[in-house]
Amino acid sequence: MIQPGLASASAYQPTGNLTLAGNLLPLPGRARIYACGITPYDVTHLGHAATFVWVDTLARILRSAGTEAILCRNVTDVDDVLLAAADRAGSPYDRYAAIQQFYFDRDMAALGVSEPALQPRAHTFIGQVIALATGLLARGDAYLRDGSVYFSGAATAQHSGLDRDTALQLSAEYGDRPDDPVKENPFDVVIWQAVGATAADVVAWPSPWGPGRPGWHAECAAMALHAFGPAIDVHAGGADLRFPHHAYQAALAEQFSGVRPFARARLNVGVVTLDGAKMAKSTGNLVLVDDLLANYAAAAVRLLILNRAWAETWDYASSDLDAATLRLEALQSAAGRPDTGAAAVEAVRAALADNLDVPLAIAIAEESGGQAARVLGTLIGLW
Repeated sequence: MIQPGLASASAYQPTGNLTLAGNLLPLPGRARIYACGITPYDVTHLGHAATFVWVDTLARILRSAGTEAILCRNVTDVDDVLLAAADRAGSPYDRYAAIQQFYFDRDMAALGVSEPALQPRAHTFIGQVIALATGLLARGDAYLRDGSVYFSGAATAQHSGLDRDTALQLSAEYGDRPDDPVKENPFDVVIWQAVGATAADVVAWPSPWGPGRPGWHAECAAMALHAFGPAIDVHAGGADLRFPHHAYQAALAEQFSGVRPFARARLNVGVVTLDGAKMAKSTGNLVLVDDLLANYAAAAVRLLILNRAWAETWDYASSDLDAATLRLEALQSAAGRPDTGAAAVEAVRAALADNLDVPLAIAIAEESGGQAARVLGTLIGLW
């Protein structure tokens, strides 16, 4: 006899088994995805778009398989680079960040990227960062120096798989100040950064240790813990964030909660380069999404991003968009052909479930046509 309120076991259908980077990720009907979002201080470029189009595609594929994909994509609106940009513009930092976020959201919507279920903004999670720092101090994983709280990060660097010189170089590049003489170890990172309270334009909040603001890695750790608790299913973001940001975010969360691993799988999307150099706002080496959309269909831009392995680093050339436009037209023509049977549709779904193999799925859809092509276009957001 079936108990009231319970369905029979036969009513349940398997959902969302996915393989990422060779690791099988069985999902019990729900997937928690945390994507490291933008620091909104400038325009959106193709490198941003590549990360978030892939994250959106992952969520679409999971949902099509019956999994409730819950995406949390944060906004890093407390950051030294953003504060400096706002100061140069003569604007309050939060107003400046909100305007830049508007432009980013507009570009993502144009590319068919769905809004995340959760979009926490760092400036509204100050209390959670203070709680993170307090907990890590109590556990002996952090220490206090001159009003700043530092996370003991030597083990994080050791477990990164990087040699010491490379890890130090990346730590310096991403603003972790390994040469700070106050630190016990060069790989320690700030959870709570003390600031002077005398200048009227200093962005700071009160804390048990004096006025200050959160560190970058701590912001993401606190927002992810608040959104999903001590663990997530997929940790997503650009491959250039693997170290130090993702490594320290995970380490902070794990040491705070005692739960390991923080993420069951990672989606570190390949870096987009221009003439061999990483596309980045800090260097101005950019291809702007807004410029691309002025001359090409959004679906063609999306196909340009997706028709490759997601972890692949690739160099942008304008001729690639012309090729993507022709490929899009071929897929549209294939979608208009008569159906060839359910097997082709299942083959498309199987390719996408196997490490998000979009190129294979496209090849199957083009050859088979009909429903297989129509399903593919829906699953990867082309129509």
